[in-house]
Amino acid sequence: MRNHFVLTLSVCSIVALSSCSSKLGKLSADNFTVDPDPLEALGGQVPATINGNFPVKYMKPKAVVTVIPELRYGNGQVAQGKGATFQGEKVMGNDQTISYKMGGRYTMKTAFDYVPDMQKSEMYLTFDARIGKKKVNVPAVKVANGVLATAELYKQTLMNAGGCIAPDSFERVKAQKYEASIKFLINQANLRKSELKNNSVKEFLAMLKKINADREGLNLRNVEVQAYASPDGGYSFNDKLASKRQNATEGYVKKQVKAAKLNTKDIDAHYTAQDWDGFKRLVQASNIQDKDVILRVLEMYKDPEERERQIRNMSEGFRELADGILPELRRSRLIINYETVGRDDEQIMQQYAADPSRLSPDELLYAATLESDPAKQEAIYKKTTELYDKDYRAFNNMAVMAFNKGDESAAKQYIEQAQARRADAPEANANLALIDMKHGDLKAATDHLADAIDANGFNEVLGNLNIAKGNYATAVQNFGNSHSNSAALAQLLNKDYAAAVATLKNVKNPDAMTDYLMALALNRQGNTATAKDYLQRACQKDAKLAAYAANDLELVNLK
Repeated sequence: MRNHFVLTLSVCSIVALSSCSSKLGKLSADNFTVDPDPLEALGGQVPATINGNFPVKYMKPKAVVTVIPELRYGNGQVAQGKGATFQGEKVMGNDQTISYKMGGRYTMKTAFDYVPDMQKSEMYLTFDARIGKKKVNVPAVKVANGVLATAELYKQTLMNAGGCIAPDSFERVKAQKYEASIKFLINQANLRKSELKNNSVKEFLAMLKKINADREGLNLRNVEVQAYASPDGGYSFNDKLASKRQNATEGYVKKQVKAAKLNTKDIDAHYTAQDWDGFKRLVQASNIQDKDVILRVLEMYKDPEERERQIRNMSEGFRELADGILPELRRSRLIINYETVGRDDEQIMQQYAADPSRLSPDELLYAATLESDPAKQEAIYKKTTELYDKDYRAFNNMAVMAFNKGDESAAKQYIEQAQARRADAPEANANLALIDMKHGDLKAATDHLADAIDANGFNEVLGNLNIAKGNYATAVQNFGNSHSNSAALAQLLNKDYAAAVATLKNVKNPDAMTDYLMALALNRQGNTATAKDYLQRACQKDAKLAAYAANDLELVNLK
């Protein structure tokens, strides 16, 4: 009887020992920390760093455990992150070994592709565990709750600033210049009749008369007389010669300005004794035999007399200079500096109402900027596409109007029409980048933005792209002094809350998102009472934003 009891006890002990060696047991949330906690969307993903601890006498010598992060969200949906594998001391493998007696710590990184439903989620660690060839059950452990998705708001904030408008180049007052030239014979300063009858002088006189006749549309700033002597010959002689040429030309110009009934006080006359700059410019543009040698002499010698002596030593080269270059430098330049004065704002709008076909493309595009009503702006752009159907800008701007209304299909059609008129239209590519970003396609956005460097509003689009990529400090630099929701979001994510609040107060067309961002910034500053007011205001304006706010972990304390 006693022998039977001992045998039974031995069998039970063996079974018990075998059972213990085939199990790993549970792990608890106390064995793990997650950074950040709660999780946070960054660059379209939800990254996480997991610090784990296998307890003492947990990892059996022949055990292999793979830790697999899961994010559970929505209606039973699961996103699985990158796992990490660990092994016991008797396993022949290349994974991190964990001591049975001592236990062990480890760090693993993972990431999930962000989707909006992940705002309300739970992060679990699941385990694929084996001891030898036998699979062992280790229960999943919940380690984190929810995802902060503030960075993903760029998809909504970019709508406030709208797309990239192709700008007009309208200038009501535009600086203009007309230049004529009178040449002199070598060592002479008299004005020859043949020179006063050349076409450039005739047009010079005609322009003076035209300015007098159209005082409303043309404004004379001044008339310059610039007289020169060529650099051959001594400086003293050339200085006197150039001065005489100035006096002769200035006297002639004064008579013509007076005859045109313009103010002779607007004449500015001066001279250059030796025109080495003009000489160098003409030599560089020429095909003369010793061109490179002459240019080197100009660089090597700064003294005028030494320059001339060195150049004269090149007999063949100097002969070419004497025939082709120097005669062009013996001259006076007659320059009319004037301004064209276009229609003022009121005149442009009156003309648009009366007959828009009499406005230039730039005047029409400018007229659109004078309207604050998007519908009226769109009407002007549409009329511009009808009157000037080869100009890409109006088609691009129609795309912006459609984009701002949420009609992406129409926006893309207008962008195609803009690109048909100019394949490399920078604003069109920038607007495609905005559409890409709205759908989270950052690769396509990057590609399109690479072709939009010269676009009006480029930095605003680039700032949004850097928010999307998680480059918040760079995004702040991109936006500069911009006052937009996106600029404020960049400052908020860069933890400059005071700057974000200041930017939001100056947003040109504040909307529900402006109020929502203000609630976020104020809440982070600890001003919860005012933050709650802004949150209520935002939710009243936009029902979709109210639904978003219901799951926003940032604002839990305001609900």
